[in-house]
Amino acid sequence: MTFSRIKQKGILSKLLERAIKILLKKECNKIGNLKIEIIASSIQIIKGIIKKINIIAKDIDYKDLLFDEIEIEANEVRIIFKLNSKKLLFDKNFRINFKIFLSEESLKKILLSSNWKWTGDLIAKEILNQNRLDDLKIKEDQILIKTSNKNNNIDDEEKINLKAKDGKIYLENNKKNKSFKIPIEDKVCIKDINIKNNLIIIFADSTISF
Repeated sequence: MTFSRIKQKGILSKLLERAIKILLKKECNKIGNLKIEIIASSIQIIKGIIKKINIIAKDIDYKDLLFDEIEIEANEVRIIFKLNSKKLLFDKNFRINFKIFLSEESLKKILLSSNWKWTGDLIAKEILNQNRLDDLKIKEDQILIKTSNKNNNIDDEEKINLKAKDGKIYLENNKKNKSFKIPIEDKVCIKDINIKNNLIIIFADSTISF
């Protein structure tokens, strides 16, 4: 009897894991390596109650936002899982905790891309009094950016600090005593942000709806 229950739990968890993978891949332009851990008994899954979901994804492209790695944890998730069609629906919105790893290459691609270049140029304008963001580096756990004005005169690299405040991310230029709030969705709350081993690490939580 015990073996039968373990086997059943494994089958249901595997089906649910596959359904979540399909759902995530639909939401993202690209996902590289993806690992999902379902913590729930077979009875809980049948009743639509998932105690915990752990997800680790690498090489993610979400709406042209590039992330090197994301770790996600969701607790007490309510689902509607149709076994016959293997279709997964979430019964209601739920909250996730997540950790994002962002490299220099990914951040540069985002801010210099056609879809998000306006954000990079806005940063240059608001905290450096320049018109355009030209380049970005993360060196010795510091962000250095280059900008230019309308005459294409390129300034020297300037150090920009990252700070989490009131659930948002701020870029600060202490030299000019200016700061800029990164535009992000209101449902996302930033808990902390730091740079370690030249990787930007963001701790946050958010409500999720599909």
